[in-house]
Amino acid sequence: MSTIIRNGTLVTMNSRRDILRADILIEGDRIKEIGELKGYKARQEIDAAGMLVIPGLIQSHVHLCQTLFRGLADDMELMDWLKQRIWPLEAAHDEESLYDSALLASAELISGATTSIIDMGTVRHSNSLFEAVKQSGLRYLGGKCMMDCGDEVPEELIDSREKSLQESMDLFERWNGQEEGRIHYAFCPRFAVSCSEELLREVSQLSDKFNIPVHSHASENRGEIRIVKKQQGLRNILYFEQLGLCHEKAILAHCIHINEEEMKILAEKQVNVVHCPASNLKLASGLAPVPPLLDMGARVSLGADGAPCNNNLSQFMEMRLAALIHKPFYGPTSMPAEKVFEMATLGGAQAMGQKEEIGSLEPGKKADLAIINLEHWHNQPATHSSVYSQLVYQALSSDVWATMVEGRFLMLNAALLTIDAEAVKINSEKALDRILRRAGLK
Repeated sequence: MSTIIRNGTLVTMNSRRDILRADILIEGDRIKEIGELKGYKARQEIDAAGMLVIPGLIQSHVHLCQTLFRGLADDMELMDWLKQRIWPLEAAHDEESLYDSALLASAELISGATTSIIDMGTVRHSNSLFEAVKQSGLRYLGGKCMMDCGDEVPEELIDSREKSLQESMDLFERWNGQEEGRIHYAFCPRFAVSCSEELLREVSQLSDKFNIPVHSHASENRGEIRIVKKQQGLRNILYFEQLGLCHEKAILAHCIHINEEEMKILAEKQVNVVHCPASNLKLASGLAPVPPLLDMGARVSLGADGAPCNNNLSQFMEMRLAALIHKPFYGPTSMPAEKVFEMATLGGAQAMGQKEEIGSLEPGKKADLAIINLEHWHNQPATHSSVYSQLVYQALSSDVWATMVEGRFLMLNAALLTIDAEAVKINSEKALDRILRRAGLK
């Protein structure tokens, strides 16, 4: 399959940060050529005149399994949010409801120009999650949530250490590299509070042995910090460092309550820190020290987290918040729009371990991209604005006209192509009704 996207403004994110009025030729799953391609013919031709063509947005921390719970856990802090709402709801999932939740999330993500995600599943029914991702066409890194201890955790979410590790390795063997490399597996120990030291040590060893990324939460909430300090005698990042979990394959969401020593570890070990501004605000967790982390050379990318602690999965909202919330504390130039857009593209690609394949529009890279329509009022006047300003401060998910992964349109002319939108809505309502009854919340 070959496609030419003509007449668009390409926000390449290449090393020169070129912004080009050009055509882009896609053959198979890769970008073949960028430039004036008048003499070229393709099986499919798209006119993107007046629109931006951007690298697909990459969300480095989401929970597909929680999308059905949107609006069911508002106005709570993290530990109460988990114990009173999220854990009971996750424990009530069945295979079908998990599939529906993941497909609902995928529809929203694709509609918002997200092409790649780093996900954390729940403890049970993980194959349903991967089947939904396979159907949706999203690029995926993630896996089964690992939990073998913790107070007030429903028994359905507690595995033995042996079972958690074995099932994770079974899923790795089944799914890693599937869909011609579009799907990859990551160990997903939930956080230090719900994982024994023995489990985390074995995750660290297996990650090193089989080159498997590790996706977890760290230093999100002061209460969480106190629990870890009481149990382990160390702050979160220092504890993870002691266990061998601070390295280039580690992806740690939040990292809000960290001191200077922990910041240095994150920067020097090139740990992938995921900034989740909307979630951090809604759960009253705090503001991550992103500008100083970036100044220290740390890797930082962006994610929406889950729908119950954000209420939408828009990377445009995360970019806008990431650019704005730090300015009162670090100054108006502390988070420029171009840097934030870099976090949402190349930063996410680096967190996924796929910077050579995705994150920018360049010949030889995977054809993961989105087309943004600038015709709406909030983007006007469009002729003289910086494209980074348009994308970070102005654009909305409703501006997305098309989304492509590996040369295949998942959405075109604002219509989903891989997901039946109406069926997903109907099935999601039925699935949530089952979950609420099972969890005793209805």
